[in-house]
Amino acid sequence: MKIVVTGATGFVGNKLVERLHALGDRIVVLARNLPKASRQFPPEAFPNLEVVGYNPFELGDLADVVSGSDAVINLAGEPLAGVRWTDKRKQEIRDSRILTTKVLVEAIAKAAVKPQVLISGSAIGYYGTSLDKTFDEYSYAGDDFLANVCKDWEASAEAVSDLGVRLVKLRTGIVLGLGGAIAKMLPIFQVGGGGKIGTGKQWFSWIHRDDLVELIIFAVNNPQITGVLNGTAPQPVTNEDFTVAFAKAIKRPAFLPVPAAALILLFGEAATVILDGQRVVPHKAEINKFSFKYPDIDTALSQIFA
Repeated sequence: MKIVVTGATGFVGNKLVERLHALGDRIVVLARNLPKASRQFPPEAFPNLEVVGYNPFELGDLADVVSGSDAVINLAGEPLAGVRWTDKRKQEIRDSRILTTKVLVEAIAKAAVKPQVLISGSAIGYYGTSLDKTFDEYSYAGDDFLANVCKDWEASAEAVSDLGVRLVKLRTGIVLGLGGAIAKMLPIFQVGGGGKIGTGKQWFSWIHRDDLVELIIFAVNNPQITGVLNGTAPQPVTNEDFTVAFAKAIKRPAFLPVPAAALILLFGEAATVILDGQRVVPHKAEINKFSFKYPDIDTALSQIFA
């Protein structure tokens, strides 16, 4: 297949491109930073891949690029965690998801030969936060900043359905693998400084990066999958349980809890990403018989730190 990918240089996108290339697909990487993407995907290692520089906020000749593709996978978006959410940062978070998706949908609308499917990124922040509820693809949206970003992000992709293009809205949880969130946590745990965050009772809905990549490919190849698809493992854990599993996996103690007040002081509203959570289950993946290689946190962390 010919598959167009945005966000290909990111933590998930990079692994996805490697996997698609290994499967023999022809890949077009849309890159804001052309030199970086070209270094990441050198032609000698990726002969079936083309890197195309683009401005994600402008249509340009994007319609010609996506025309004739079998699938478009949209993973673009500024990182959420690790920085304070100033008004400027909030706008960047929104624009990097909503405006870029609108441009991509416009390109698909103008394409001479439209793709069969758009896999468009979203996040489990859609559901808001809760200590006691369980959310699946049929649950209602929350009403905080992240929930509203996700609602508008998904709405910006909806127009492709009117074009006869199948739409999958991929609501992703916290992605675990070497790098990403793990890379930020590892140095703290390695010196024995890891511990639960706040009360530790907040839910941590996660997925192993390899499973997420396979789920995306599964969604591309299975036309019965439409609408929302949760990209989470079937066994979410609390932050406290995750902390115990993480410490066990790297054989280090975890005895220094992080006070909620310290995170709020450091990150302000952005601390909600760490202090609040939601228990999200992958109902659609399971009813469609997707097989998770890493369904539980111990199996996932054992593989990551093997």
